[in-house]
Amino acid sequence: MLQIYLPLLFLFVVAIGIGAFKFLLGHYVNRLPANAEQAQPYECGNDSTGASGIKLDVKFYLTAILFVVFDIEVVFIYPWAALFKQLGWTGFATMSAFISALAVALAYCWKKGALEWES
Repeated sequence: MLQIYLPLLFLFVVAIGIGAFKFLLGHYVNRLPANAEQAQPYECGNDSTGASGIKLDVKFYLTAILFVVFDIEVVFIYPWAALFKQLGWTGFATMSAFISALAVALAYCWKKGALEWES
């Protein structure tokens, strides 16, 4: 059993090691303090204008979360559709429960007005 999961463990260790290495490398390389010009906000080649530090409406975050949730739904449905015949009725029942849960979540968000965009 260990032979099956050993490559996966190795993959996790390597991924965590690479992440830690890059984090530490970025932290210790070029430790020069920024001058006043480098500390200015900069976006898309233009100096930033307008108020900084304004709070965005919760609708922006809610829309982003809904997008991520339903985007992940597609990620799970595509492999299921590719293996539909091999999974049989068990796979169909499992995916039906998954889609039903997402439909309930969508209906809840719709009822709460999360999908209405007001300016």
